[in-house]
Amino acid sequence: MASEESSLRALESLMTEFFHSCTTNERKREIEELLNNFAQQMGAWRHCLYFLSNTRNEYVMMYSLTVFENLVNKMWLGVASQDKMEIRSCLPKLLLAQHKALPFFIRNKLCKVIVDIGRQDWPMFYHDFFTNTLQLIQSPTMASLGLVLLKTTSEEMACPREDLSVARKDELRKLLLEQVPTVLGLLTGILETIWDKHSVTAATPPPSPTSEESELLGSLLQGTHYSKLLSQPIPALDDDSQQLCSLALECLAHLFSWIPLSTSITPSLLASIFHFARFGCDLRVKPKTPPSIYSSCSSNGEHAPPANGGGRPGHQMGGSGQVDRSRLGVLAMTCINELVSKNCVPLDFEEYLLRMFQQTFFLLQRLTRENNVHTVKSRLQELDESYVEKFTDFLRLFVSVHLRRIESNAQFPVVEFLALLFKYTFNQPTHEGYFACLDIWSIFLDYLTTKIKSRLADRDGVLNRYKDALVLLLREVLNRIQFRYNQAQLEELDDETLDDDQQTEWQRYLRQSLEVVVKVMELLPSHAFATLFPVLQEDLDVYLGLQQFIVTSGTSRRLNITAENDCRRLHCALRDLSSLLQAVGRLAGYFIGDVFAARFNDALAVVERLVEVTCYGSQISLYDLETAVPSVLKPDLIDVHAQSLAALQAYSHWLAQFYSEVQRQNQSRFISLVTSTMDATAPLITASDVPEKLLLSACHLMVSMATTVRPVFLVTLPAVQNIFNLITESQTGRLPQEAHMLVCRALSNMLLLPWSNLPESEQQWQTRSSSHASLLAALTRHYRLLRGTANQPPHRLGLEDTKAVLHQTLPVLRDIVDSISGESTKSRQICYQSLQESVQVSLGLFPVFIQQPDVTDEMLSFFLTLFQGLRVQMGVPFTGQIIHTFLSMFTREQLAASILQEGSAGCRVVEKFLKILQVVVQEPGQAFKPFLPSIIALCMEQVYPIVAERSSPDVKAEMFELLYQVLHHNWRYFFKTSVLASVQRGSAEEAMENEAQFSAAMQAFGQSFLQPDIHIFKQNLSYLESLNSKHKLYHRKLFRTSMLFHFINVLLQVLLHKSHDLLQEEIALAVYNMASVDFDAFYSAFMPEFLNGCQGVDANQRAVLGRNFKLERDLPSFTQSVHRLVNDLRYYRLCNSSLPTGTVKL
Repeated sequence: MASEESSLRALESLMTEFFHSCTTNERKREIEELLNNFAQQMGAWRHCLYFLSNTRNEYVMMYSLTVFENLVNKMWLGVASQDKMEIRSCLPKLLLAQHKALPFFIRNKLCKVIVDIGRQDWPMFYHDFFTNTLQLIQSPTMASLGLVLLKTTSEEMACPREDLSVARKDELRKLLLEQVPTVLGLLTGILETIWDKHSVTAATPPPSPTSEESELLGSLLQGTHYSKLLSQPIPALDDDSQQLCSLALECLAHLFSWIPLSTSITPSLLASIFHFARFGCDLRVKPKTPPSIYSSCSSNGEHAPPANGGGRPGHQMGGSGQVDRSRLGVLAMTCINELVSKNCVPLDFEEYLLRMFQQTFFLLQRLTRENNVHTVKSRLQELDESYVEKFTDFLRLFVSVHLRRIESNAQFPVVEFLALLFKYTFNQPTHEGYFACLDIWSIFLDYLTTKIKSRLADRDGVLNRYKDALVLLLREVLNRIQFRYNQAQLEELDDETLDDDQQTEWQRYLRQSLEVVVKVMELLPSHAFATLFPVLQEDLDVYLGLQQFIVTSGTSRRLNITAENDCRRLHCALRDLSSLLQAVGRLAGYFIGDVFAARFNDALAVVERLVEVTCYGSQISLYDLETAVPSVLKPDLIDVHAQSLAALQAYSHWLAQFYSEVQRQNQSRFISLVTSTMDATAPLITASDVPEKLLLSACHLMVSMATTVRPVFLVTLPAVQNIFNLITESQTGRLPQEAHMLVCRALSNMLLLPWSNLPESEQQWQTRSSSHASLLAALTRHYRLLRGTANQPPHRLGLEDTKAVLHQTLPVLRDIVDSISGESTKSRQICYQSLQESVQVSLGLFPVFIQQPDVTDEMLSFFLTLFQGLRVQMGVPFTGQIIHTFLSMFTREQLAASILQEGSAGCRVVEKFLKILQVVVQEPGQAFKPFLPSIIALCMEQVYPIVAERSSPDVKAEMFELLYQVLHHNWRYFFKTSVLASVQRGSAEEAMENEAQFSAAMQAFGQSFLQPDIHIFKQNLSYLESLNSKHKLYHRKLFRTSMLFHFINVLLQVLLHKSHDLLQEEIALAVYNMASVDFDAFYSAFMPEFLNGCQGVDANQRAVLGRNFKLERDLPSFTQSVHRLVNDLRYYRLCNSSLPTGTVKL
């Protein structure tokens, strides 16, 4: 006894020392090692039992419980049955004796240890484990302890970790499911008893709802029983009752997460949960409220009179009790959401579901009710934020999972529900809450769109049912994005800080709002347009009227609007115009295609208005004005101008369709629109000091005119000629890089892209070809002069200038090639002719700059684009010359130097080089086949040895993709068999060529599965699966006889080590596909060999593992067997992990 006492004192002092701020890390490690060794001893638990009974030191208690936890979960098989009995008896006694005195976290840990024992031994050796818990729940003084044990049991046994065999997991789940009706009955009893005890039904009649409400309630609840129940005032609960209800609701929430929907979830249980959900609708008490335990407002705004039995004085003063009350509401809503999130609803549960929705919408109506004291918004603002979040979650689940089920039910008034959702949405107190509600509307609109598409005959009937709701929604969302209606809220939005999606809070607000507008437009196009266009016109009138306020003095021009109020109104009007222009741009897609003719007049009105606005903005160059509030009004004017150009760009597809419709008719209207558009665009590109935002919008519009609309006359317009002159003049760098690139793309496309609806004979290729050659000659003037430096290494002096020319020219050429890579042969031919000299120069310069990774990177990007877009035009001899140059330049030393600079330009250079080779090996025909041996050799002998052992994924992904493309597109380089022979049975016995290279490639794939990088693993697994589905890789004789079992073994080991758990399903599928090549061999040869090689299990366990792997040949059963094998093998190893010998005294 004395020795245990001294051990306890020693342990207390060790623990205190360990957690003391002055203890060194070295000393902490010593203490930790000592404690670990002590815990590993077989008899340590006896000491820990003594420590738990005789200490008040929380560190010691926690340590002792950890020793028990370790014993139960990792060593239980080796504990003598007598000792197990003693532990099973002592720990529950300790819990019953001390649970009130123990800190919560110690009590919960002790409960978990007892549940862990039950997880191992119930019902065989610990038959009263669950009955003890149920008895505690039924005992008035011990109920809360029983609920803690019940919740822990649900958490630990329903979805246990892997430290149990699959058979035991299944057994536990079955045992728990048998207990579910009893447990739910007990929990219902607790909630009902507490509610009834504190309820005041007899004392106070429920307040009478207004006539409008009774009507809605009548339709929602079908009868007075529920409306009476739910209209009762909310009782005031004492602290103990509140705690008990919280625990009961927590238990229910966890139980609902795994039990299937069934009639065990009774109407009375659902009614009880809904009673408690009303606690969240209860407004929070302000601290100034008199300190009475009855001071909380009930859901109808009245004060609740004293509850039967009262409460303990002083326990709910101020706001703290209210916080607890709203927590009950949050927990109840969590339970409801767990039920609603289940998509699989048995037929006999559908009625309960309907009843649940009826009851929840009673709550929704409570939340969105106005009275003399509170508006809806202030009411929602007063509520607990978590409760509102949970309620919004419920609404989202209802609309996304169950609306299709409930909508057709006559007892559920969907339109009234939408009216309540509307009120709830547009009274949200926070932006996040509003966004979440907009998401719900988006889900609803998607559902409606899908439904209408699948029921075209009934389209009008469906639309008419919801039309009023959609009209209201559209109007309100449009109002919400306009400062004239919603200034206070919009001013709060941050328009500077970017979030993870690279957008500001304001941009996100606008984007999500416009998503809803667009979806309504899809359902009600003419109505949406009629709503939006007049609003746009109003703001445009303000904008177009600004010209009269411009005052010119000398060289400066000023906007003569100075009064603070006028400036504020102008700011709001401009912000609104910018938003509405974006909205109009988003609608462009609804005027083209089949509806072009029907909606032509509306679209023409929009485009004419947009052309007018862009011309006006460019003519009087509003971006250049001095204003009274430059920090606000100048960005506003620039933004409106940029958005008008962007909106017009959105209508380029409409303009293209308009052009094709009037091709052989009078084109004057179309010509006028295009000419004016270019007149609006050109000054912004040719003038200096144009803000970049505006310049880029103009450039993008010009690209769309050249690429999408493609008018024949575009190149002849004076405005376009001015831009040609600007670009082909000798000075470079007048435009920023991005704008310069866009303008060059537009000019090149005008000359290269075939004109729509014109025969080949009218395309004027001759003229356009010479114009394109002149354009590119001008763009590459300085670059082609570098040809002279190709024979000598660059001197330091001229190196930076040379690099600058390279970095200016190559991205532009790359962009030009990229933009025509999918076009007709003629376009690509002309492009290559114009580029030919520059390509020759690039190839000549490449060896000179091989040691300059930033330049090589740029050059290889250019060559990669050439190979992707123009390899046919370049011809085989020249392409071969390029590949030969590259292969000779990238020596092993050069590759190593580049790859070893992790994440650097050097790695990017090698990756681009491998990408070029990927394009080469994918080319059909025999032209590039001679390069295959050297490409494979480069891969396997030069790149692979450098990257194989490196953990960094740099270069690996591209190298493996190259290997895959070599195998996939050049299968006959390895397997010569003809297609006809492959169809015949037994053809897999074909002769192979280049076997060594094939084996090396497969070995590289296999090796990659032993490394931690999950992305490479996933990519390579998909490559093998693809090669199998396309070329029957796993069936090939070489693979089947010498590689198949190795691959299956590696994949099973990966599953066992849990190193790539995210890919469990993909790995199991690959194992199945490999095993299915020859199931007989898999079961008779591989499995016994695999099990014999498994370390850490005995012969008996191996036999059980083998028996449990059923000889199934279908994918689901096989996958289940694989997961069972992995789980049970890990479990056996855990059980068998040996215990260290020797005794450690503290």
